[in-house]
Amino acid sequence: MTRPADTHAHAPARPIRLYRFALSGHCHRVELMLRLLDLPYETVDVDLGSGEHKQPPYLAINPFGQVPAIDDDGVVLADSNAILVYLANRYDATHAWLPQDAVAAAHVQRWLSVAAGDLAFGAAAARVAVVFNRDVDTTAMIERGVLLLTRLEAHLSGPKATAFVTADTPTIADIALYTYLAHAPEGNVSLQPYPAVRAWLARIEAMPRFVPMAPTACGLNALAA
Repeated sequence: MTRPADTHAHAPARPIRLYRFALSGHCHRVELMLRLLDLPYETVDVDLGSGEHKQPPYLAINPFGQVPAIDDDGVVLADSNAILVYLANRYDATHAWLPQDAVAAAHVQRWLSVAAGDLAFGAAAARVAVVFNRDVDTTAMIERGVLLLTRLEAHLSGPKATAFVTADTPTIADIALYTYLAHAPEGNVSLQPYPAVRAWLARIEAMPRFVPMAPTACGLNALAA
């Protein structure tokens, strides 16, 4: 599970600049990847509450007006999954985080699609609604989150299960899935029925240089407090 201290294809010329919002799981997955790769970086907090992400200075960085974005010595990228692909390809000389083998790479891409689809519109959306007190019905979001967790539980506990979602070592697929699933209870999606999922989350959290996203006392977390 552990990785060599130095897996860099080459080091960044200067710290990578990460534009983020601290409560965003999309931002956290990028920061977690930066930490796991032991890359130098600096954070620039974007005030979503004031609409900073929709103002011209930030739109010049990401015309979609979303966080995260990175600036790696002039390479400016947005979209968290795209950034994970970039960081793995550029800075992991072992190609373990994003395998080059066609089948292994396809399995990673499958779970990246899950992170951008079922996770984003399920447990992640329910969490956003609760954390930011939005007046929306989260029933369908919670149901979608439960369905994903049920499928992931079967995947992680079946006869062909591996320690991580695509292999016995972690890939960017695990990083893309981790944050919003770890924080699913904040959106009233319980993790208790899923022991294999919880064990998988613990394996990620045990990795060297792991950094958590701060929890919020809402949803099921508020009930447990």
